[in-house]
Amino acid sequence: MRLRLVPEVTNFDFFYYQRYTFGASCVAMVLSLVIWLMMGLNFGIDFRGGTTIRTESVQSVDVGAYRDAIAPLNLGDVSITEVFDPTFGPDKNVAMIRIQAQDDTESVAADTVQSVEDQLKEVDPTITFPSVESVGPKVSGELIQTALIAVGASLAAILFYIWLRFEWQFSVGAVAALFHDVILTVGIFSALQIRFDLATIAALLTIIGYSINDTVVIFDRLRENLIKFRKRDLRDVMNLSVNETLSRTVMTSGTTLIALIALLILGGDVIRGFVFAITWGVVVGTYSSVYVAKNIVLYLGVNRDDKPSDKGNQFANVDA
Repeated sequence: MRLRLVPEVTNFDFFYYQRYTFGASCVAMVLSLVIWLMMGLNFGIDFRGGTTIRTESVQSVDVGAYRDAIAPLNLGDVSITEVFDPTFGPDKNVAMIRIQAQDDTESVAADTVQSVEDQLKEVDPTITFPSVESVGPKVSGELIQTALIAVGASLAAILFYIWLRFEWQFSVGAVAALFHDVILTVGIFSALQIRFDLATIAALLTIIGYSINDTVVIFDRLRENLIKFRKRDLRDVMNLSVNETLSRTVMTSGTTLIALIALLILGGDVIRGFVFAITWGVVVGTYSSVYVAKNIVLYLGVNRDDKPSDKGNQFANVDA
């Protein structure tokens, strides 16, 4: 007996409320942009600048104890991560402590760094501080620029790839859905003032990859059905394609969310922002695959008369 989260054959009308669902997506995007412009993002150390302290100790690193020791200093955004390396011996335990710049200065003051070191020595007398490095505003600005280029380049590459594999209408729909996912994710981070750092950029790129994967699966089934049902209305063919891939979509999203929710609850503060971004992205990405990408293709229309064979366009059989 196989577990089925949805029936083997479904006939849901996903486009019955297409104006409302697409309109809600547009409103959500506008609200996200307004919130972003009004409230801004809670940038982490990667984008604000600050100081990184490397620690080494004979004792095991206790991130919680380190954080509790530094908390009374009220230094704002402090990130503590343990460094793992197979070359480290059992008596070499390394951690990286990142402290945001204070009062718009380029780095944390020397007396503040000394206070941090004193607090940590009370937790672990064997601790040493082999290096202290600062990240200034110039480097932070370059990181922001590089992050924007990375997201923009990925969207451009996906636009080109979907056009090669399918039709230009499909590529417009797919990239619009990805913009929808990215803007809503940035909007929720701005509204909740969740720390936005390089890990969040990695999460955004992961969301883009996950969302386009789900979209392409439905697009591929749609292309097959457009050839199979040439005389059938485009809306009905799209609805059939979504229903035929519904089981796969629910299983993929559901199992992914199970792992993400476990990490969100048990993963700790260090990765919570990253995991929250991906969790949110899986939800909105699944939604946008149907209610944004497919709606745009439906509005633009697809010319099915220019397909003399079942090969789609001239690039349809290019190996992925």
